[in-house]
Amino acid sequence: MTDFRPAERRGGGSGGTGTPRVLVVEDSETIREMVGEALSDAGYVIATMPDGHGLEDVLDDFRPDLVVLDVMLPGRDGFALMDVIVKRGEAAVLLLTARGGLSDRLRGLEYGADDYVAKPFELAELVARVGAVLRRRGRLPSALNVGDLTIDVEAGAASRSGAPLNLTGAELQVLVFLVEQRGRIVSAGQILTAVWGQEAEDPDLVEAHLDALRRKLEALGPQILHAVRGMGYRLEIPGS
Repeated sequence: MTDFRPAERRGGGSGGTGTPRVLVVEDSETIREMVGEALSDAGYVIATMPDGHGLEDVLDDFRPDLVVLDVMLPGRDGFALMDVIVKRGEAAVLLLTARGGLSDRLRGLEYGADDYVAKPFELAELVARVGAVLRRRGRLPSALNVGDLTIDVEAGAASRSGAPLNLTGAELQVLVFLVEQRGRIVSAGQILTAVWGQEAEDPDLVEAHLDALRRKLEALGPQILHAVRGMGYRLEIPGS
């Protein structure tokens, strides 16, 4: 993936319509490319930068809806760059922090970050958190319509073929994550981290919620949530 140059892409952010635009600022080429590709696969328009040099020009030219921003950067660090981003008041910020960096996470939230992910992280969790932030910001529709499933994240409700699923809050979050990762195998650990956070450690929590979710889904239609032995789970939605 080629890093962004201001002349390459023009036009505003999605502003609630069109495809959301995400800027990734990360000095590790490996992480930068992995994150960029994962977000591109999720359907976002992506630009990447290895540091904050020229950030102001990129913000003006690319006009991202969200910036994935590493805290530890050469030159101006993530906090200095976040000050620039937040003062412009347009893009959301998701910070990448060190796992033990509680002070960095608290400082980032105080500075105005919308969320954070601690390294090392699962790409599926990062993609899920980006989607959640964009929905809160109104840059993604709060209602997801995939196959015979309808999920209204803002209302906290879901239905299948028009019939309510009557999900708990946690079950709804699990379903949203699975829908966003549909067709892919995701592990119980990935679900645990994406829904309950990186400090959660009880895989039985995932199993219990998946069992309940599967029963509710299958009460209203054919099986779409499958266990893949030794690997995890996959949501298969025909036509999606």
